Amino acid sequence: MSQKNRIGSVIMSLTIFVFSACNSVNNSVNDEPLVKINESFLTKGKVYQAVPNSLSKEDSAIFAQDYINRWIRSELLLSKAELNLTPDEKDVEQMLEEYRRSLLIHQYQQKLLEQKYSPLITGSEIKKYYTDMVDNFKLAEPIIKGVFVIVPQSAPNINNLKDLYRSDEAEDIVKLEAYCFQNAKKYEVFLDHWLTFDEINKHLPEGINQTERFIRNNKYHHTTDSVNQYFLSIKEYKLGAEVAPLEFVESKIKAILLNKKRLEFIKQLEVDLYDEALKNKNITFF
Repeated sequence: MSQKNRIGSVIMSLTIFVFSACNSVNNSVNDEPLVKINESFLTKGKVYQAVPNSLSKEDSAIFAQDYINRWIRSELLLSKAELNLTPDEKDVEQMLEEYRRSLLIHQYQQKLLEQKYSPLITGSEIKKYYTDMVDNFKLAEPIIKGVFVIVPQSAPNINNLKDLYRSDEAEDIVKLEAYCFQNAKKYEVFLDHWLTFDEINKHLPEGINQTERFIRNNKYHHTTDSVNQYFLSIKEYKLGAEVAPLEFVESKIKAILLNKKRLEFIKQLEVDLYDEALKNKNITFF
């Protein structure tokens, strides 16, 4: 039997095992080997435990085959490493201990952050950071506010839509949204927030190339293809290299400030722990 056929046979056997297994799998079946490399065994039980319960029969077989192949490659590499590395190079105890220490410290810090620290970022802090760092908030691409609608060619009252999508009247915006809810394949009424022009451009049948020239010279745009009609109204815009409006970068600034406050909290925690240890004489200097 070829190597490929042997792997296929292993997968078939495992798939039957996975789908016939109950919650309590017999230990003797669990320990039954599937693959051996040198002195290492991959058992049915190990693969069974790795396969997610939510997968279909076909997906379970694919997952199991990938798991077995990865185990084989890993074991082969490990064998070569054992043969070719010096004893000093194979001594990883110190690295494992350092990793363990770092992991435990990180988990403890995260636990403290979740339990004891919920920093509040105020609007004035966000505005101050924006003002102080305004040169860091230049736009990489144009952004716009406006209306974008895609309707099928068969949509009713197209002439009415042509009037509504151009209007600035609040009453007409309500009528537009009602029309779009009934008839549009896709619509965005983004008068109160910014979108990058690319978010709209990617939905047009023929993408616009010279976007900044287009935005400067076109307040309204209507185009069609064999299936749909597309309507774009640009109410406001900012071009690339201009300073981004505060509202466009507000969430980014909030994330920056939250991270900064968390780092300050961790730093202060280290200082407090050190001072407490000195006070309690838990630190001895020789």
